[in-house]
Amino acid sequence: MKKYFEFDKLGTDYRTEIIAGLTTFLSMAYILAVNPMILSETGMDWGAIFTATCLAAALGTLVMGIVAKYPVALAPGMGLNTAFTFTAVLGMGIPWETALSGVLVSGVILVILTLTGIREIVINAIPENLKLAVGAGIGLFIAFIGLKNAGIVTGEALLGDLSNSQTLLAIFGLVVTILFLVRGVKAGIFYGMVITAIVGMIFGLVPFPDSIVSAPPSIEPTFGQAIVNLGNIFTLDVLIVILTFMFIDFFDTAGTLVAVASEAKIMENGKLPRAGRALASDSSGTVIGAILGTSSTTSYVESTAGVGAGGKSGFTAVVVSILFFIALFFSPVLSIVTSAVTSPALIIVGILMAVQLKGIEWENFETAVPAFFTFLMMPLTGSIATGIAVGFVFYPITMLVKGRAKEIHPVMYVLGILFILYFIFETIV
Repeated sequence: MKKYFEFDKLGTDYRTEIIAGLTTFLSMAYILAVNPMILSETGMDWGAIFTATCLAAALGTLVMGIVAKYPVALAPGMGLNTAFTFTAVLGMGIPWETALSGVLVSGVILVILTLTGIREIVINAIPENLKLAVGAGIGLFIAFIGLKNAGIVTGEALLGDLSNSQTLLAIFGLVVTILFLVRGVKAGIFYGMVITAIVGMIFGLVPFPDSIVSAPPSIEPTFGQAIVNLGNIFTLDVLIVILTFMFIDFFDTAGTLVAVASEAKIMENGKLPRAGRALASDSSGTVIGAILGTSSTTSYVESTAGVGAGGKSGFTAVVVSILFFIALFFSPVLSIVTSAVTSPALIIVGILMAVQLKGIEWENFETAVPAFFTFLMMPLTGSIATGIAVGFVFYPITMLVKGRAKEIHPVMYVLGILFILYFIFETIV
């Protein structure tokens, strides 16, 4: 085992890797509560989603650890789950079963693009400003959902009803979580949720769980639906959704892998070692998750918490995988995770993603305009796809007028035209 994961070369040991795996797991454990909460808005069975989330995270992370040997954990992605629920299902009216088929197809395409090397070409075709704007926009969208779920933001008042006990509990949780993160606590989001739930139970705002341990909920309501409904994906709306899933997963993964590899100091000549294996592992996680019954599975930037604790090898990911398997038997505990408990996590994740705005070239108007519309239109229209579409339409136009046509990759012209046609079709229909 030590030889396979190259402990001596990387300067690590079992104790360090186990602690790193536990740290990563605690940093991202909030997804076990948040993902079922978000996806169940579509009408999907909460218990089945929980089991699918645990299994997708466990299996995807195990593949990443053993095949790619990266200290990177995978789970259904934030941003991807909101795109699934609020854009595809609730926004565009696509049945959740068909949306799962879209996730499956996006995963299969990503595997093919990775194995053929095309994935890297497409990633390089999208300008950095738009990549950053998409990430930040998804962050704002997630934060907005959290604020609405908490009752902090409503259509009637900026701060909602502050006499509502659930809103006050959410605000308490937000403050506690912020204080943890300001102090540099790696698992601050997770601890914030735990403390909020405990305080909620003390004041009778959150129900006590009936038990602690139980058999995993049945996955039958969602398992295999992605395969059964593949025949329903041949519509323009589903095509747009598939492209959206692919796009988000594309850059989510690339950014995370670079961040984790840099933190772990395993970059080789400025490049990712075994990049093909890492990208293929990530894409296969999406395929596995879709079949089980959850939105796209992706690499988690919270893996840097484990790297910060000393994790450097794939054994860290193996430890995380084992912990997700164990989590399968603790679903009753999550009955205490209400919207007031999860909303602070959504808001904080949004803040962390919005940090990407600092990397946009705001001084150049021709790049600032498409970037601005990309991240702004997501929360305003309630659609991640619309934000991406508007930004990708403006980019070639502003760059052409500025005289920077040579800097525009042909792929961007194609995407711009496709999105214009999509808007025309939506208007006519």
